[in-house]
Order: sequence, then structure tokens, then C-alpha cells
Amino acid sequence: MDCTNKIFQDKAEAISSALNIVYGDVTLGVHGSSAGKEFHYIFSYSTGGPESIVTDGKEWLYRSPRPTFWRAVTDNDRGNKFPVKSGMWLSADTFIQCVSAAVAVDGKEIPLPCAPENNKYTAHETAEKIKITYSYETITCPATQVTVSYEVDKAGNIQVHVHYNGKEGLPQLPVFGLRFIMPTCADKFVYEGLSGETYPDRKAGGVPGVYEVEGLPVTPYLVPQDCGMHMDTKWVEVFRSKVLDNTSKEKEVSALRFEAAEKEFAFSCLPYTAGELENATHQEELPPERRTVLCIYGAVRGVGGMDSWGADVEPAYHIDAGKDIDYSFFIKPVF
Repeated sequence: MDCTNKIFQDKAEAISSALNIVYGDVTLGVHGSSAGKEFHYIFSYSTGGPESIVTDGKEWLYRSPRPTFWRAVTDNDRGNKFPVKSGMWLSADTFIQCVSAAVAVDGKEIPLPCAPENNKYTAHETAEKIKITYSYETITCPATQVTVSYEVDKAGNIQVHVHYNGKEGLPQLPVFGLRFIMPTCADKFVYEGLSGETYPDRKAGGVPGVYEVEGLPVTPYLVPQDCGMHMDTKWVEVFRSKVLDNTSKEKEVSALRFEAAEKEFAFSCLPYTAGELENATHQEELPPERRTVLCIYGAVRGVGGMDSWGADVEPAYHIDAGKDIDYSFFIKPVF
């Protein structure tokens, strides 16, 4: 092989291994392949987050992920009036707004490439890494901000960094995290962490290990409430065979992995959002199970349990809304 042909071949291989970037009018497309399998991600400026994560032909998002501040009220919460004191976080969870977005290519920030700025790009743009950062503002009084960044590498791994800006004068937080809603119910999830259901003040009996949970179990409390929390998690993989189009005959099981970056996280994987659990006063009032709601948390309030008639959670297990919360994790295709 002569030198000229070798140079062109090396250049072609380098381009094929890089991310393909599509600068749309209101979205940013990131495409590539790893281990012979393709991945396709779409980040939206209008919805304020990624609106599509496709790995090996399967869509993983039903809605754009959003910061979450609320877990369904427990009997103990009702007893100590916590929802009355901190109820504004339920509104913030429901109506948070994205106020800005920023894009960096290979470590260099560029002008937001929406129309007409995107007209200067071709259909053959590539990059080694691309990072999209969204800034949100809460409707609390006083308001505060949350930033969430997604950095994609050539293998299709997405590093997610979540930051809450502490603000004095706000009531205690129930939780702080990022909520992912998937199009269909998961067949199971597997995780490395503590056994069983655990909370910050209810994890002494948890045994570290790798555990497999079939389906999306919901604890059958008389009155539906928060459940299914898992503390000190190193990673969790969600497995799905069902697709949103019920006419599809596709039964192949696919998985998506969420892996701690700097420190372990907490998570819950349920068929309901906190709002859906909150709205039901009896089990039969819960809606049909249709989605997977995976929340990756950087902070979780304790549940108490000394009594249900007024005792608060121990101070060590409160979440002070006046202090910053910062955590990160990876989303990785499982091929």
C-alpha cells in the first residue's frame, strides 16, 4: 500500500470512529457506533433535554429527562406535616422550566447551533466528544437553578452531571435527582448495591451485592406512597423487550446501564411517577402500568418511622435546600 492510500485509509477510519453530528433547527443529533451496533441520540433545545436515546434500534425515552424534587408522600410524612411544609417542591417538580442551553464540541463552547446559526454547518460534521448543558429555573419562592449536562463520547457513553444551586429560604427537599420515563414497562432491572428497599435512615440491614428484580414491583400499601428506593448503588441496568408500537413482533431484550461516576447514587425503578402515586388514595386507583420511571438521585430524605403521629425525620437525614447538591453518572449502551 503506497503512502497516499494509507493516509486516506487512516483518515477514513478516523472519521468513521468519530461521532457524527447533525445540527438541526431545534435539535442536536449525535450518531455513532460501538461494537458494531449503532446509537442515535437527539438533544432538544425546545423541550430542555434529550428527547431520544436509541441504542441497537430501541428507543429509551418517552419524555425528556427532567430534574425531580418530589417523592410520593409517606404515612410518616403526613404525620409530621412534611408535605404542608415542603409542598412547593411538588409544583417545582411538575412545572420546572428550561431557561437556556449551551453546546461544546471537543471541549470548546460554540454559539448555540439552532436556526439560523446552524446553516453554516454541513451534513458531514464530526467530533470526538460533544457536551450539551441545560439550565433550569424552579418556580419556588425564592427561585433557584439546576444545571444538567450530557457529554457523549465516541463509544456512545453519556456522562451526566447534575448540579443544584442551594438557596436560603427554601423548605427541606424530599429528594433531588433526574427522572427518566421510558416508553414501556421493563421486564426487570439488575443493580449492584444494597439488598431490598433502603432509605438513608433505613439501610443498616442492606447487604451489598448484585441483585435482580423481576418486573417493576410496587409495595402494596393501603394508601399508595413512595417505595422501591435503593441506596448506595454502583450501577443499575434496565432490561426491556416491549416496544411502544404494540404491532411490533420484536421480542429481543435490550438493556441500558446507569453507572455511578464519582460516588454511588440512589435510584428507584417503578411503573409510576411520584405524581401518579400521590394522586391515588387506594391501590385500585393507580393507572394501568405502561411506562418505566427510573429516577437517579443525588440526595434522598429519610422516611422516619418512630411513629406516624408527628415525629420528624432525624436531622441527619434531612436535605437542606440551602446547600448545593452535585453528582454525576454515566448512561451506557449495553450491546
